[in-house]
Amino acid sequence: MDFAKTNFIATVSHELKTPISSIKMSLQLLENNQIGELNTEQKSLLESITDDTSRLLKITGELLNMTQVESGIIQISVVPSDVREIVEYAVNATKAAAEQKQISFEIRTADHLPQVFADNEKTAWVLTNLLSNAIRYSYDNSTVYIDVTAADNKVHFSVTDTGQGISPQYLDKIFERYFRIPGTKKEGTGLGLSISKEFIQAQGGDIAVKSDLGAGSTFSFSLNSFPKK
Repeated sequence: MDFAKTNFIATVSHELKTPISSIKMSLQLLENNQIGELNTEQKSLLESITDDTSRLLKITGELLNMTQVESGIIQISVVPSDVREIVEYAVNATKAAAEQKQISFEIRTADHLPQVFADNEKTAWVLTNLLSNAIRYSYDNSTVYIDVTAADNKVHFSVTDTGQGISPQYLDKIFERYFRIPGTKKEGTGLGLSISKEFIQAQGGDIAVKSDLGAGSTFSFSLNSFPKK
């Protein structure tokens, strides 16, 4: 039954992802003034539909990733990867959401960083998810800090916000599947951090969180560095 459930979720998510992506492309065309000008009300509706479409696309993507985790078949391709390319991808992917709240990024990378032994796509997905969460729970006009360092044959990534933080009683549950902090009004599936943990551990890495309630949170993960010749 578990296999049938996982297979069903994977099939449905895959079938949904294609038309949702098509809807998103059509919305982008509607935003093009060459097709025709939209009035203020139409623009407002378009923005709302675009937001909902992006959320649906994110949910289907998370469900597809979750089926990999549940089936025990996480497709990992670990190769020497450039740290800055991973960071740049995640920052670009979350830039629009940050700009909506006037949140800036401060990227602090150590000099002479080695390459990281990682699955580029999945590591970038994890960092993007951590940045998205930091933006979601940060106050307007604040800063999200991205730090990358190297030590003990590891490359360490961390994302720090100065938002509301997490109550100590929930810190040991934050990476559990479908867990959401009680009382939170922020939208989410409760899958992102669980998937992130699985993806990092599948690459031989570790992921952790530190938080002070009312002072913000730091999510960090470490992966093996690729030794320089």
